[in-house]
Amino acid sequence: MTGRPSIAIALLVGGTGCMVGPDYRRPEVAAPPSFGELAPTAPTPGRSDAVAGGMPTAWWTTFDDGLLTSLIARTVGQNLTLKQAEARVREARATRRIAAADLWPQIGASGSYARERTSKNGLTPSAAGKVFNLFQAGFDANWEVDVFGGIRRSIEAADASVEAAVDDRNAVLVSLMAEVGLEYVTFRSLQHRIELANQNLAAQQRTLDLTRRLFNAGLAPELDVQRAAAQAATTASTIPLLQQQAAQAMHALGILIGQPPMALQAELASVGPIPKPPAEVAVGLPSELLLRRPDVARSERQLATQTAAIGVATRDLFPRFFITGVADLQSIHSSDFFDWQSRALSIGPSVTWPVFQGGRIRANIELQTAAQQELLAAYEGVVLQAFQDTEDALVAFSHEQASRAQLEDAVRANQRAAELARNLYAQGLTDFLTVLVAEQSVFTSQDTLAQTERDVALDLVALYKAVGGGWEATATARGTSAGGPG
Repeated sequence: MTGRPSIAIALLVGGTGCMVGPDYRRPEVAAPPSFGELAPTAPTPGRSDAVAGGMPTAWWTTFDDGLLTSLIARTVGQNLTLKQAEARVREARATRRIAAADLWPQIGASGSYARERTSKNGLTPSAAGKVFNLFQAGFDANWEVDVFGGIRRSIEAADASVEAAVDDRNAVLVSLMAEVGLEYVTFRSLQHRIELANQNLAAQQRTLDLTRRLFNAGLAPELDVQRAAAQAATTASTIPLLQQQAAQAMHALGILIGQPPMALQAELASVGPIPKPPAEVAVGLPSELLLRRPDVARSERQLATQTAAIGVATRDLFPRFFITGVADLQSIHSSDFFDWQSRALSIGPSVTWPVFQGGRIRANIELQTAAQQELLAAYEGVVLQAFQDTEDALVAFSHEQASRAQLEDAVRANQRAAELARNLYAQGLTDFLTVLVAEQSVFTSQDTLAQTERDVALDLVALYKAVGGGWEATATARGTSAGGPG
């Protein structure tokens, strides 16, 4: 009889090659050979069509702005949203270890002491009314033999969940670094617009002083004075709103680096230039996009997790096999507790099989399968969204640069027109309305150019975010953070 448990164990262990449920295969998604918004002919230098080799990593360094690089580094090291995502990675890894523990025998130890008295009216008259001690200590073990692969499917799902959590952390990182870039570019743009507004206000104030002198000399009507005063006041009224928006952008940057809103006030006090894009940008190929964007990778890993969950649910259709064992020491006298004759042993296989569950098991399989189909559609949607994001960013970046070139010409023309108008008005050769229109055109075109320069930089940041650039440079950013300002 002693050989039968060993035979049963061998049979059970030998059957663990089976794996219920579908095996996961990465979905194949057709990618176009190139991005449609890239010009097919030789690109103009400085345009997004001028594609450099490779893919963007530390894209912020292409702006050649030391403070932006420092802010990115501090965000990687201190941002609280990123810390939450990294904690979720650790949670997923711990969950995976919990799932893997089910592959091993579960062993427990116990010990007890009891003082007992038997009943005089019990079933054993010979022991009636006796009082005795009972000492007991030992080990018990239980091992589920994973015959049909349910546990292994659970581990497979946990592995994919860990990878999804890592990809989620990378997606958070890409978004955060892009947000830093957007807020920083916005702040510098607002600084520049405030500076332009102050310059134009000074010019308009000089014009107002001129009209007052002419009015006092009887050479200009009061209407010209009031028009000049109204224009200067209108320009002055735009400055407080720009200052408010700049302060809010500064506050946002402080929060992004995990600091109070006013933490960057001293660093950002001096006016800096709006970051300028490089002559060439790297966007890679559409096929690389699918491997690079962390949100695409996260969606694919979630699909893998759910595919394994189908196997976990399918396992419940089949019997579950266990091997249990108990090794105890029992004695009614403490003196002979450790004698060899005090041992008690038990080992043997067992099986459980849910015969009737009212359709619960098959309904759960259908539930997990439908969830998998939902995640498959979601993955395909994320892929399409990635392509759209990149194409949108490419066309925005390209056309915004064309607008910038035209606005630069407009600013130069308006500045010359305003200069001529003021000279002619001082000589009495034109009316004051011509001066007002010319000066207003200068301010409007300069402010629009500043906003367009901002949008060119923002579109480039959006492009790098669309192609998933930045997360792979985390180690570099952390190294910079260690030596940079904090």
